[in-house]
Amino acid sequence: MDIQKIMHYLPHRYPFLLVDKVIECEPGKRLVAIKNISYNEPFFQGHFPGHPIMPGVLIMEALAQATGLLASESAPELAARGLVYYLVGLDKARFKRPVGPGDQLRLEVEYLRHKRNIWAFSCRADVDGEFVASAEIMCAAAEAGT
Repeated sequence: MDIQKIMHYLPHRYPFLLVDKVIECEPGKRLVAIKNISYNEPFFQGHFPGHPIMPGVLIMEALAQATGLLASESAPELAARGLVYYLVGLDKARFKRPVGPGDQLRLEVEYLRHKRNIWAFSCRADVDGEFVASAEIMCAAAEAGT
């Protein structure tokens, strides 16, 4: 999935679009995406000057965006209706190592279950095969603006 298709599914835009490309997708099962971390990321100006680290909440946001992509690919009829996925839950979040300029964040999300419009995923982020962060993330399909 290239950036054009990603932008078709996600309402996020620069500087808040945190998925650059999708390298694997099995609808209803799993998705693997990439976020390239550049020194020019706007958050590095203040987090932290002289020691740039990607904020953990933005790693979680990147994982949440990846869940929205998997949900969209798994239920294209919802995407066709113009529904977007809102983050509604984040459980068991863990962080192991910092992410900085030059790193390539590998985002892996696995479908766990869904009931009505609530979807649950197991999520993991790695850099060079090394564990960075994980969480269980829930999102809800809804009309934009609700």
